[in-house]
Amino acid sequence: MKRIVLATHNEDKFCELKTILQPHGYALISMSETGFTGDIAETGNSYRENAYIKAKTLYDFCQCPVLADDTGLSIDLLDGAPGLHTARFAGIESSYADKIEAIWKLLQPYPRDQWTATFHCELCYIDGDVHYFSGQIKGLILDEKKGSNGFGYDPVFYIPELGVTTAEMLPEEKNKISHRGRALAKFVRFLNNESLLLEQYDEER
Repeated sequence: MKRIVLATHNEDKFCELKTILQPHGYALISMSETGFTGDIAETGNSYRENAYIKAKTLYDFCQCPVLADDTGLSIDLLDGAPGLHTARFAGIESSYADKIEAIWKLLQPYPRDQWTATFHCELCYIDGDVHYFSGQIKGLILDEKKGSNGFGYDPVFYIPELGVTTAEMLPEEKNKISHRGRALAKFVRFLNNESLLLEQYDEER
């Protein structure tokens, strides 16, 4: 099973990505398992830049294949906020509940049917070369929490076409349609193609 280091301290994110990648023969390794315990400043001006900063910092440290993601929630009425600051939107030490409350407060003056939003995910994979994979999903922010699965904004991120929030979906259902799931599907296809090319090369030698 191929080992890939994931550049995140977020345990929820680590578990979600591990669940998606493991059936395809890829084992995720945490940052701490490599001996890296520091924080990586996300100073980029885009999701792609932040993902690269995290992946490159860890790759330089461990010199092995590294995957990093940067994700964010963009709310149309808030001019794309919280966006790049999604994780720190209500303060560095804020809980998921604090973040949701902060968003509700800002959206309160507007009609509920206008609370449209998009989840973005940008993956950066470095194995010597640099590769990017992106995914998005559009939805609506609810004014109440529904569902107990997932994490973050999942209880208030509603998908009209499906009639549920992402927290009401089973993990395997969410992983098929979520922003992160879509980006990872592209990543898995890339890895599988790379494996096929290596097999063909070995056969030709």
